[in-house]
Amino acid sequence: MPDFATYPSLRGRSVMLTGGASGIGAEIVSAFAAQGARVGFLDIDAARGAELAGQYDDVHHVTCDLRDIAALRGGFDALRDRIGPADVLVNNAAHDDRHDWREVTPDYWDERQAVNLRHIFFAIQAVAPDMIANGGGSIVNMGSNSWWEAVGNFPAYATAKAAVHGLTRTMARDLGRHRIRVNTVVPGWIMTERQKQLWVTEEALAAHLQNQCLPDPIDPVHVARMVLFLASDDAMMCTANNYMVEAGSI
Repeated sequence: MPDFATYPSLRGRSVMLTGGASGIGAEIVSAFAAQGARVGFLDIDAARGAELAGQYDDVHHVTCDLRDIAALRGGFDALRDRIGPADVLVNNAAHDDRHDWREVTPDYWDERQAVNLRHIFFAIQAVAPDMIANGGGSIVNMGSNSWWEAVGNFPAYATAKAAVHGLTRTMARDLGRHRIRVNTVVPGWIMTERQKQLWVTEEALAAHLQNQCLPDPIDPVHVARMVLFLASDDAMMCTANNYMVEAGSI
């Protein structure tokens, strides 16, 4: 394991996440906990969420279906009661289910936007007033390089992830006067357990690595380290931008 950085500015900070029970989100939760932050996350998976939170002294989980905006708002209220107003928000939750464009219905399209895009805005809306009152904060939205690479087989997901960049840019403008920074982290193909179970084959991985400038697979920890940087005071003049963690994929 590399000798990663410690960020003193993150110690004691209140960090809220969406989708923290597994995959990249769980790695982000663990990374903030290791920095001494107070961490709370929303996730629909009650069992995994409780298991992860139970591994740390100051990590808290609230079970929440992020498609339900009233429940999302209530979840952030519950986290505020446990760890205080948010200094950092990480909008990580998403689901990259594959789908054939010929079979997409209006209901399916709307449900995919609810899973992958809509909650990001309403999470920002829920926590930004506290950040304004505190004099600043950092918001990190999770994008995807799938639409940059023109990957097929999930048009609703790719559209939602492309829209994340536009949301980041406009909210960075609206919130910047309050010293709230808004950025997007753009992962490549990350070797989460879900990806390994569903889509990673020896042939597919070999072909993908040929398109990266760097020859190694990307692990969730690499994404988490970028999120930590953007949340820290080291990134205090970074906003409205994409930060790629995709090993130079083309």
